[in-house]
Amino acid sequence: MLLTISTTARPATDLGFLLHKHPDRVQEFGQSFGTAQVFYPEADEERCTAALMLDVDPVRLARTRGRTTPDFSLGQYVNDRPYAASSLLAVALGDVFRTARAGRCAARPEAAANPLPLSITLPALPCRGGPELARRLFEPLGWQVEAQAVPLDPRFPEWGDSRYVRLDLHGEVRLADALNHLYVLLPVLDDAKHYWIAADEVDKLIRAGEGWLAGHPDRELIARRYLGRRRALQRTALARLAELGDEVEESLVPPVEEEAGSRPPDEEPDPQPVRPLSALRREAVLAALTDVGARSVADLGCGSGALVADLLKRPEFGRIAAMDVSVHALAAARRRLGLDRMPDAQRGRLELFQGALTYTDDRIAGFDAAVLMEVIEHVDPPRLAALERVVLGLARPGHVIVTTPNAEYNVRYEGLTGHRHPDHRFEWSRAEFAAWAHAAAERYGYDVTFRPVGEPDPEVGPPTQMGIFARAGREQEGMGS
Repeated sequence: MLLTISTTARPATDLGFLLHKHPDRVQEFGQSFGTAQVFYPEADEERCTAALMLDVDPVRLARTRGRTTPDFSLGQYVNDRPYAASSLLAVALGDVFRTARAGRCAARPEAAANPLPLSITLPALPCRGGPELARRLFEPLGWQVEAQAVPLDPRFPEWGDSRYVRLDLHGEVRLADALNHLYVLLPVLDDAKHYWIAADEVDKLIRAGEGWLAGHPDRELIARRYLGRRRALQRTALARLAELGDEVEESLVPPVEEEAGSRPPDEEPDPQPVRPLSALRREAVLAALTDVGARSVADLGCGSGALVADLLKRPEFGRIAAMDVSVHALAAARRRLGLDRMPDAQRGRLELFQGALTYTDDRIAGFDAAVLMEVIEHVDPPRLAALERVVLGLARPGHVIVTTPNAEYNVRYEGLTGHRHPDHRFEWSRAEFAAWAHAAAERYGYDVTFRPVGEPDPEVGPPTQMGIFARAGREQEGMGS
C-alpha cells in the first residue's frame, strides 16, 4: 500500500518538521499486521514528497476476523488487502503521523496552523461507490479531486472497471486536517474495517473529524460506514456531532442516498435525522437576548461565527462584537460571514477580533449583553476566576448569557466515555453549574436565573443548561427560573 504527500510551500523540506519524520532517513514502524515505512522520494526547497508504504504480512492478516473482512474460507489466502489502501493504511497513518494529525509542531508552529499547497496520491483505493463517491466525500473539504476507475484488466476493456480508483487530491489544506480526512475517509470509501468495531470508535471519529465532519453534507453516510453500519453507534455519533457542530445548519444535512446495491440485505434502516442541539442552543440564546432587550451584543468565544451570523440577520442588534482566542476559528468566521463581500451597513455593525477571556480587554466593555455559548468548559478550572473578573467584574455588561453541557445528560449518549469533546476541561451537573453561577453572581453584583436548552429528560434534565446573569438592579422581564 502506498500513499504520497507533496507540497511546494517554500521551503518545501519543512514538510519533514510537520510530519516529524526526517527527509534524510528511512524510518520503519511495526504494525500488528505488517511494517510501515516513511521515506522521501524527493526533498528540496521547491518540492518535497513524503511516502508512507505499508508492507502487509498476509499471515498476520489472515488471523483477523470480522463479518466485513475478506478472511473467510479462501478469502484469507486470496484477497487484495495487502495491495490496496484500506483501513489497514488508515490505522498505520494514524499511528505513524499521530503528532502531525494533532497539528502540533514546535519547530514550525505557523506552518502547522495554516493551509499549505498539498498533493496526495493513492494509486489503488477500494471505493464502493466509484469515482463519484470519492469526489462527493473529498470536494466539500476543499480538495480538487481526480478519481479514475482502475480497469479489471487493461488488456480486456470489455471486462469493465474494478471497484478500485486511483485518487489524486490537490488543495490548500492544513496538513493536520488532510491527514484526518484520510484517516476517516479511507475506511469509509472501502466500507470495511479489518478489526472489530467497538464503542470507542465513536470517540476516534469525533476526534479525527473535529472542525470538518460536523459540517460535511454527507456526515450521515460517513458515520454509518465508519462505524460498520452499527445503528446504535451511528446514532451516538450523530448526536454528538449535532452537539458539537455549531457550524451546522439543519438544512445542510440532506437525506443520504446510498449508491445502488451497496446496502446489505440485513442492514438496519437509517436512524431518524437528529435535530442539531447547536441550533437549539442558538435559538435559546437569541430568545434570551430578545427577552432582556439587548441592542448591543458581544459573542465571547464566537468560534466559526454561527451565532454571529444569526445576530446579523436581526436589525435590532445594532452593535455586535465577536471575539475568539483561536486565529483559525476567526478565519473560519470570516469565510462563513463573507466579510469581504458584506454590505457596508452590515459590516459597520460588526467587530471581529482575537482575544482571551482571561485577560483584561477594553474592547468587550460597554455592551448590553455578552454571550459565552459553550465556552467555560474549555477553560482550565483555575482560570475561571480570571474569566469571571474580566467579564463580570470589568466588562460588566447588563446581562451575561452562559451555556454549558449538562453532565448528567451524558448517560443518554450511548458509548460516550469521558467528556463530550476532547478539549473540555470539565462538564458540570446542574447542581455544580448552579453553585458556580450563584457564587460568581454574588461576587460581582449580578442575579442569575436558569433555563433548559433542548428537550429535558425527566431523569437527567436537558442536554444543555443556560444561566442568565442580570446586573443587580436591572429589570429582568421574561426571565424564567
